[in-house]
Amino acid sequence: MAAPSKKKRSRSRTKPHPGSANHARRDHRSPVTAPRPATLRDWIGAARLRTLPLAVTPILIGTGAAVLIERPLHWVIALACLVVSVSLQIGVNYANDYSDGVRGTDAYRVGPARLTGAGKAKPRTVLIVALVFFAIAGLAGLAITIRTEQWWFLAVGAACILAAWFYTGGKRPYGYAGLGELFVFVFFGLVATLGTTWVQVFALPQEAWFGAVGAGLLACAVLLANNLRDIDQDRVAGKRTLTVLIGRRATQVLFTVFVLVPFGIAGYLAVFYPIAWLTAMALLLALPAILIVWTYRQPRELVIALALTSGTSLAFGAFLFWAFAG
Repeated sequence: MAAPSKKKRSRSRTKPHPGSANHARRDHRSPVTAPRPATLRDWIGAARLRTLPLAVTPILIGTGAAVLIERPLHWVIALACLVVSVSLQIGVNYANDYSDGVRGTDAYRVGPARLTGAGKAKPRTVLIVALVFFAIAGLAGLAITIRTEQWWFLAVGAACILAAWFYTGGKRPYGYAGLGELFVFVFFGLVATLGTTWVQVFALPQEAWFGAVGAGLLACAVLLANNLRDIDQDRVAGKRTLTVLIGRRATQVLFTVFVLVPFGIAGYLAVFYPIAWLTAMALLLALPAILIVWTYRQPRELVIALALTSGTSLAFGAFLFWAFAG
């Protein structure tokens, strides 16, 4: 009888008591670390500097085309156009950060962390910053309108701001329905380039149209690289970008077309403006971007392709400006 009692006592000693240290260690939960507040570097990163050349390119091309019609350069209006374009680009980047963050889309991101999605800044703060940049663009646009007395430009400016907001904002954002590239082509290609030319000389030469198409296609290529990077995550999040709709292979083909067609346009313009042949130097950036898009193994590699394509756009615009104004 003694042996079983001893075994029973031994078993009771080894059984952990709810208040024992062993139990406490087993039920220990690591505290959740709160995201650190956004630093100045985080805010600058959220402006997505890699995309800003897309805002500069149409201003360069549009101003160059204006110089073909009338010299000297209307540099004050040109700078005001640049403020409008860059402010809209930054504003739409912050607006996307806000909208994707509150929707939960950025929880699936592969690229750099966003302010809202990562919890580094309050959504309201990010929204206010976006609205500030939209207001800067609006004020610069208003100044251009008053200076040129082209009052119908107020409607164009309002359309630009609405397009920037509803890309990922609102109940039915068009960026979630495969229409992002179309709107980017229209507003960051045609509207930005042709608008810049018009407010300077009240004319739209064919050179402005050709350049606008090139700028728009390169802007679309940047968006394709971005969406190709996030294709799997966007499917999970229910974000139906053009890339999600047509698939990875078709996106690679379309990206290649969008990058190379502008060089065909530049080749045609070079027949009349020989300096335009120098746009071929931008292929030093464009070809590696195409190679990455076709051979990448990790989605993060496409961040490099995006940056290279954005740089291609800036070089393309700079050489066309030189060709037209030189």
